[in-house]
This record gives sequence, C-alpha cells and structure tokens, in this order.
Amino acid sequence: MSEVNNVISNFKQYSSWLSTIEYMGETLWFKPIAQDRWSISEIIAHITNWDKHLLSEVLPSVREEKGMEFPDFDTYNKKASEHAKSGISQSKLFEEAKDTRELLVKELYEMPIEKLNKPLTANGVTHCPHTGTPYSLLHIIKEFIDHDNYHKRQIVQFLKENI
Repeated sequence: MSEVNNVISNFKQYSSWLSTIEYMGETLWFKPIAQDRWSISEIIAHITNWDKHLLSEVLPSVREEKGMEFPDFDTYNKKASEHAKSGISQSKLFEEAKDTRELLVKELYEMPIEKLNKPLTANGVTHCPHTGTPYSLLHIIKEFIDHDNYHKRQIVQFLKENI
C-alpha cells in the first residue's frame, strides 16, 4: 500500500473506533474526563468540527492549489463544545461524527496524489515548525491522525477509570 493510502486508511480508522464507544451511558458521555476538561461528547464534537473544516474549507483550497487556512483554535473549539451541549442526542452526534469522517475519507481517496502531496502554506507558514517538513494536505492529515490518537487515548483512559 502506498504511503498516501496508508495515511488515509489510518485516518479512516477513527470511524470504526467510534463504534467501540458508541453505547456508553449518558452519564459518562457528558461527564468531563478531568477537572476543567471536556466531556467525551465535547471531544467527539471537537474532532467532527475539525473534519467539517477540512471538508468545507481546506479541501476546496487544496484543489485550487491555494494555501490552507485554519481558524483561531480556541474560538473554533468553543463552538464544538457548545454544539455538544446544545441538546444534540448521543446517537445523532455519533452519526454526525461517522458520516463527516467517512465523507472526508472518500474525498481524500478521490483526490489526486499530486494534490495531496503538493507543498502549500498553512496559515501562511510553509514548513512545520516541529519537523521542518513542508506543509501539504497529507502532512496535515498526519497531524490530524496524531490529534485523533491523542483524544482516543484520553477517552480510553477515562473509560478504564470509570467503568
């Protein structure tokens, strides 16, 4: 499997992982994972919100070979938290999370490899400050996989301690 397919396949695994936590009780769903931290519902809404941003803003920009733009993280993350607390049902939020990720994965698979690997700026920056690697959509997807995994570890640890 090519590196590109491997990365997208890895990114897709989040949808399957969601199925492993889908049937938790509402008490755990809404309970903050630690003091002054989000609940699982807010974390899922947060990841979904970033998937929506990739779909609606980043992918069209990459297709046109323009730079990738990301909003202020704190403000954008607050919207996800508010969405999770809006009264949306647990099943609806899971459905939204899975559907959004699956559509994003489908679009990534359909994108030409050249576009996925094309060096583009991220908020005007050409290279990742941590690795020195030029930014590309594929690089950003790898960062999102790390981000998914960070939150998955948090959720798994929280569930281990609370079930």
